[in-house]
Parts: sequence; C-alpha cells; structure tokens
Amino acid sequence: MKKKDGNIIVISAPSGTGKTTIIRSILKILPDVVYSISATTREKRPSEHDGVDYFFIDEETFQQKINDHEFVEWEKVYDYFYGTPKSFVEKVISEGKSILLEVDVKGALSIKKVYPDAIMIYLLPPSLEELEKRLKERKTESEKDFQKRIERAKMELSLKGKFDYFIVNNNLNTAILELKELIEKITNEEIT
Repeated sequence: MKKKDGNIIVISAPSGTGKTTIIRSILKILPDVVYSISATTREKRPSEHDGVDYFFIDEETFQQKINDHEFVEWEKVYDYFYGTPKSFVEKVISEGKSILLEVDVKGALSIKKVYPDAIMIYLLPPSLEELEKRLKERKTESEKDFQKRIERAKMELSLKGKFDYFIVNNNLNTAILELKELIEKITNEEIT
C-alpha cells in the first residue's frame, strides 16, 4: 500500500500582518509540521539566518534556478526575487509529512495551480490602517519601501477571496491559537 502524501499548507498575508511571528510560534507548537524555506535575492536582515529564514542567493544563481524549473513558484517582489524550491516540497510530502509554505499571495495562487489539493490560509490585518501602523512601528523599510508595501497590501487584500480559510490577526495569541487548531484539523484529515 502506497504511503499517503503529506499536506501542503500555504499561508499568505500582506507584509506587516504578523505572519512570520505567527508561523514561528506555530512551528514551536506543532513540531511535526515542516517549514518550507524560500530562496531570495534580498539582503539578509540582522535577525535572519541563511538556511533558516531564507536561502539567500545572488540574482544570477536565482535566474539559473528559474531556467532549470527548480521552483514551485517564484516572483519578483519589492525589487527582489523570492521562490519556493520544488525539490524540498516534493521530498517532504512524499515522506507523508505536512509542509507549511509562507509565500506572498501571487505565489500562493501559483502553488495552488501546481498542487490543487494545497490548503490556502490567509492572515488578515484588522484593517488597512492598523497594517500601516504596524509597518511604521517596525521601522525596517525606507519611506519608499513603506509605500510599495502599502500598495502591494491593497492588491493582495483584493485577492483574499481565492483562499480557503481566513484568520484575522487582531490579537496575536488568538491568531496563533486559531491557526494551530486549523492546522491540526488539516493534518488530522478532519477537513479537506
């Protein structure tokens, strides 16, 4: 009897929604869920680690991987490339494990085309105004990058109807609990 493939769980949210914080908490609570590490051409932030947060690679290497069809999805966002390595996703699900992919909205929609059974979860900010406030408080972007992120957030929010589930991050602990319960239902096959 063939072993059942694992679940592909895709989580998207506009920048500043708290996605990374929520996902890090989930991975501590649900250690059997494997995190898919994306590749990027952007500079590493001081708090990030290569091979943990992202695979940081140069643009030439990234372009070669695109040409070799090594990504499930890839996109240029804020002047940098981001992509999900196909070999890693295939390895994890073939072992019967669930994999969690943290990607932007367009990447999530691309993954759904490749893997129609992927479960799509969208994390929402309480409001666009709250999202703007969070991005400003974070102080990780220039004013130009801040404006790009707000415009992108508006576009991404317009595509939320393409997702299977929504969680509003109005309260961090509540959002973490809601996502944990949803992932447990998915991995225990209570929903499909």
